[in-house]
Amino acid sequence: MRTVDLIVKKREGKVLSPSEIEYLIFNYTRGKIPDYQMAAFLMAVFFRGLNKEETVALTRAMLETGPRWSYSNISGFKIDKHSTGGVGDKISLILAPLIAACGLYVPMLCGRGLGHTGGTVDKLEGIPGYRTQLSKRQAQALLASCGFCFMSQTAAVAPADRLLYALRDVTGTVESIPLITASILSKKLSEGADGLVFDVKVGQGAFMKDLTCARQLAESLIQTAQELGTKASALITQMDEPLGYMIGNLLEVKEALNFLMGEMPEDLKEVTLALAKEMLRLAGLFQEGSEAEDFCLKQLASGKALELFLKNITLQGGKSSFIKDPARIPQARYRQAVLAERDGIVQDLDAYKLGLASMLLGAGRKTKKDRIDPYAGLELLKKRGERVAASDEICILYTSDESLFNEAKALVKEAIGIGEQQSSPTLLVIESVRML
Repeated sequence: MRTVDLIVKKREGKVLSPSEIEYLIFNYTRGKIPDYQMAAFLMAVFFRGLNKEETVALTRAMLETGPRWSYSNISGFKIDKHSTGGVGDKISLILAPLIAACGLYVPMLCGRGLGHTGGTVDKLEGIPGYRTQLSKRQAQALLASCGFCFMSQTAAVAPADRLLYALRDVTGTVESIPLITASILSKKLSEGADGLVFDVKVGQGAFMKDLTCARQLAESLIQTAQELGTKASALITQMDEPLGYMIGNLLEVKEALNFLMGEMPEDLKEVTLALAKEMLRLAGLFQEGSEAEDFCLKQLASGKALELFLKNITLQGGKSSFIKDPARIPQARYRQAVLAERDGIVQDLDAYKLGLASMLLGAGRKTKKDRIDPYAGLELLKKRGERVAASDEICILYTSDESLFNEAKALVKEAIGIGEQQSSPTLLVIESVRML
């Protein structure tokens, strides 16, 4: 078997066998196939695609380059949620303790932010001492103690993905549904969950800009996960505007804490509860209907979800006193308000531009090596559909470097559209995707 022959075969649109895909992945991971040949293969896949069987074979091969965890000490149903990336998306911080409070176990493998999107690991690491690099034994202990854990990818988890993603990032082959599917699932399936619910975001702040592509990705993720023995379903949710009012790492931790304490922005509440209900349904605890939502709201109102979140902070090495009172979480050294330039109604909050503005203030990375400012970000004071008067404060910018204000402020002004017409309500949860 020669690598060049497999490149040509895929370039010509032919189907690769599982053994041929395994040959490529295992030999590339071991350094026996050079980057230039793998880049050529990725480009062939980008243009020619992979069928369902090839996608499953690719995912399996990437998954098997590292260990696949199991939790023999935990007898309950293990489930996780994966978001394809958004702005102001702090749902994982809320959902993990909520689902644990409902009686399930959540081994949550989280990612870092890049570009305009945020990452759960970056948010949590803003808490002094918080550790996301966990061993299997540590993860098992956390699940037994508080029902969930937040983990970051280690060098041992799907090493093929780490190598391939870096190559895709510099060869223009990121936006390929089979490659995205294999990348996500080779990591997520390694954590040993029994079920996965995908939050596939669509809109101007998402990587999937149109509904057709979002649906294709959701179906690919579900089919592949199920073929590899894991229950799966998906919700397609809107990402034209940010979720909640806060964008940035500790700012989002603060908003998540406030949510668990009962202060729930309507958009954040709607999407969080929709995902929670789907996780409970997939686990077999509830069928369709309002009972699952009522059950989730009961866990929030009782304070159980908040109690588990605070317990987790301590168990994962974080300074719980740092976040016990959200109002006392330290703020960035500098703040600056953006004022409305006219009377009217907020008609647009461009999630992409607001995410970029937050990144420019230090909350995100332009490259993987950039350092995160945990205090930087944006606080929206007005949401879509709300009336404003000229000179009202509509957004607060936070940063530790005041030289960053000008460019970010210009983006925020572009992102917030004010007009005369009342906009129609946004459909936040567009559809559910389930496949047999």
